[in-house]
Formats: sequence, C-alpha cells, structure tokens
Amino acid sequence: MIDQRSKFLLTGSILAIIIAFSPYLFYLYEIFPNGPVWENSFFTYQSNYYENVMTAMWTYFGKITPLTLLLIWFFTCKHWWYHAILVPTIMYAYQLVTALYQDIYLNINPMDTNQLIYLAPFFIIIISIVYLIRIKIFDKIYGIDLSEIEETNISVFSPVSQKDLEEMEDLKESNTTDEDYYAKL
Repeated sequence: MIDQRSKFLLTGSILAIIIAFSPYLFYLYEIFPNGPVWENSFFTYQSNYYENVMTAMWTYFGKITPLTLLLIWFFTCKHWWYHAILVPTIMYAYQLVTALYQDIYLNINPMDTNQLIYLAPFFIIIISIVYLIRIKIFDKIYGIDLSEIEETNISVFSPVSQKDLEEMEDLKESNTTDEDYYAKL
C-alpha cells in the first residue's frame, strides 16, 4: 500500500510534468491536418466554422492549455483567495465551449463578444465568496467582533452629542483656531 508521503510525491511529480509539458500541449495543434476534414480509424472530424482542422485545434488548445494550468493552480493553491482563480478559469471554459459550439453548429455570430454579460453572475458570486472569506480571516486575526459593529449605531446623519455641541460653542466663544485647539490636546 502506498503511504501518504509517496502519494503526495507521486501527485506532485505528475503535476510538475503536466506544467513542464504545457507548451507542448499548446503546440499539439501542429500534428493535425491542414484541411477541412480529419479522418482517422475512430471518427471523422470536419471543421465547419474555421474551415481548417489545424486552425480549429489551434483555437481549442489555446483555450485548453491555460484552462489546465488554472485548474492545477486552483486545486493546489493554499492561499485564502484561491476562489478568485475561478474567474479566469470560468472565462477560459466559456471560451472553449463557445469555440466548440461555433465549429460544430456552424454558428457564424461570434459568441465571444458578449462573454462578460453571461459571466457576470459567476464573477459576482465568486467575488462575494472571496470577500466573505477575507472578512472571516480578518475577524480571526484581529479579533474583530462583527456583532459589535452591527449593534453600534453609526450614521453620517446621526445627531450631534451634547458634549460635541458644548465644545463647538466653547471654540466659537474663545475665537480659538484649529491649530490652538489641537495644540492644547
């Protein structure tokens, strides 16, 4: 049976090899034919939108390579902000799906143009999660009791206290400048 250290070393080695060979993953498109149809013994692929299999594969691997690296980063990151890595990950996944959709269904309209409109709900959710995690961490580190903040009635339009009114009246009567006032403190 594989012990925990060996499993950790094996996983790390596999990830390091994938990262080291990521440029080769991108350049895999060069092995595909330079024509509209790719036939092999398993299936036949016809590039409709790109009209060239090599161009289609260049587009796909241009999305798959960074998507793979971002997923590795997301699953191995130990920082509190690792959820923010989901933003570019979702963007590349969306671009890959739209590129496949355009080529398979011969969709002439570029779907990549309004991607921020479709991805905005995901971004808002992810940014909210990251911010909530940040608040929890700061609460633990600095000992901020969030319930005290909610109970405190702090408002820009709150009434001025009697003590503040008396100090303002004293300043007006004594013709003291701000510099004199702060010098006394």
